[in-house]
Amino acid sequence: MGNKISNLILYTLTICGILLLAWISLFTGVKEINFADLFSHEDKLLVFLISRIPRTLALILVGAGLSISGFIMQQLSQNRFVSPTTSGALEAAKMGILFALIFFPEASLSVRMFFSLGFTFLSSLLFIMFVNQVKHKNVVFIPLVGIMFGSILASISTFFAYKNNIVQNTQEWLLGDFSAVLQGQYESIYIILPVVLLSYVYAERFTIAGMGESFAKNLGLSYTSIVNIGLMAVSLVVSASVVTVGAIPFVGLIIPNMVSMLIGDNLRRALPLAACAGAVFLLICDIIGRLLVFPYEIPIGMTVGVVGGIVFFLLILKRSK
Repeated sequence: MGNKISNLILYTLTICGILLLAWISLFTGVKEINFADLFSHEDKLLVFLISRIPRTLALILVGAGLSISGFIMQQLSQNRFVSPTTSGALEAAKMGILFALIFFPEASLSVRMFFSLGFTFLSSLLFIMFVNQVKHKNVVFIPLVGIMFGSILASISTFFAYKNNIVQNTQEWLLGDFSAVLQGQYESIYIILPVVLLSYVYAERFTIAGMGESFAKNLGLSYTSIVNIGLMAVSLVVSASVVTVGAIPFVGLIIPNMVSMLIGDNLRRALPLAACAGAVFLLICDIIGRLLVFPYEIPIGMTVGVVGGIVFFLLILKRSK
């Protein structure tokens, strides 16, 4: 009974946090907009509808999606430090966009997302296959190998970008930035919503699949199908976020770990809180980036990278003891 009450308090606090931070985000920016202005100034209402609302919605959806993606990857690999950041998924998504631009220079957003999705899914599948082959699954060794794998993918991408004279174009995906999110240019983010629902439905299956192929088969589940569904869900979230706002590191790593410390490893119970916490985390980082050097703006990829890197280091130290 006590756990249920404490969990309810956590859910209530995170939801209230999202509402409060979303309100602050909507009315924070270079162009000063007050709530009353929306009814008396047409130009301010236009900015609010075209820029502020899409940006805030994108922050909430990307934060929720990346957090859930991290949870899924940690369950499938049975490693706390595995996430899109430490498995090469972000680099694979950027590589997919690069090759889309190489083969189709005028590639639309949907074409770039299709390439990004394919590369992310294949790299995630390769990473999980590698994890399953490792006999001694050291908690630190696996994510470090994933980081090395991502560095290799990034190096290959840089080589081909240099060869095709599009190095400057690749800079758009190196750091996540929500400043360019506008109405009509961010709608691919909405694909995260069905992924979140799918992840909740398959929560127990992901947990069982993470216990191994033989265990899953003994319970009558298709291990390969469950893993493919989980990796496809992760790939959809990562590719949609990278194509729309760029690479955002560490969200899928630190949020699942913090949620697990608070309410345990029950995936179905933890996923809603992880989604809300991820949204709160991105909203906070974005607001800080917009206010720290106002009227200029620090890309959210930089603020998240600094905070996430510090937390990742502290988590490694804690697990290594």
